[in-house]
Amino acid sequence: MKRITVGFDTSNYTTSCAWFDGETGENSGRLLDVKPGELGLRQSEALFSHVKRLPEIVGGLTEEGEILAVGASATPRETEGSYMPCFLAGVCCAEVMAHFLKAPYFAFSHQQGHIAAAAWSAGHMELLDTPHLAWHLSGGTTELLYVKPEGVAVRCEIVGKTQDVSAGQIVDRAGQLLGLQFPSGKALDALAAQVKNPKVWSPKVNGLTFSLSGVEHKVGQMVEKGECPENVAYFALASVFSAVKKATENAKKEFGDIPVLYSGGVASNSLLRKLTPGGIFAQPKYSTDNSMGCAILTWRAVNALGR
Repeated sequence: MKRITVGFDTSNYTTSCAWFDGETGENSGRLLDVKPGELGLRQSEALFSHVKRLPEIVGGLTEEGEILAVGASATPRETEGSYMPCFLAGVCCAEVMAHFLKAPYFAFSHQQGHIAAAAWSAGHMELLDTPHLAWHLSGGTTELLYVKPEGVAVRCEIVGKTQDVSAGQIVDRAGQLLGLQFPSGKALDALAAQVKNPKVWSPKVNGLTFSLSGVEHKVGQMVEKGECPENVAYFALASVFSAVKKATENAKKEFGDIPVLYSGGVASNSLLRKLTPGGIFAQPKYSTDNSMGCAILTWRAVNALGR
């Protein structure tokens, strides 16, 4: 019988569960339902949705095996005071499963899971044992991280970030203006690929920090003037990625020419990949909020125990 670990992640956007056997794995996940015209869910709504959906998500996994250990995203980051109620759903399921299986339970941060899932799916597991830079680009986070190995997991130090709105917020707010369903990443990406008159604006980057509110303002002006949706979509994405690219260039001057990993839902964008030669990208399925990273880190943790 195959020996596996199981991971849970119940973020503000996706309910997911995964298994990992040391080489391969499977992820089952589903976006939370958001009413048309709205830009997300309150924490209480997200937590309730996760609790209702977890049995369906776990039932979507096809692999059977001896479960060695169970892990979950317990916090957004691995820093003191980092907390978000929606992660309680996954933590409770993981702890209950571990208790009845008499198996170890391991807690990780959502951000650590992103790094692990991205490194594995990109074919660069060695990054979990090597200092590198990593972007966490998602609906609520736009951070450049200096990542170092720490035990079986990693320690993420924020070295750069947006000073106001996140990349994902720009994407979803542009999508809302264009009448797209939340979250708008895939639809906006598809629109941008049909651009007729590509334009980009470069936000000011101060070292490793930048502001994206100007991009949001200019996107609003374009929509008011009747610019075609394809051009608006391209402008919004390319302008955000211009700041990301410049901050990355500045970081390499400071930290050296080390690998740069891209994770988070926004990192699945095809335009970002085209505009970022040399970047290491997670497979699109494992760019979004998912539990695969937790299953991978749980595998590393249980093997460190010699089980």
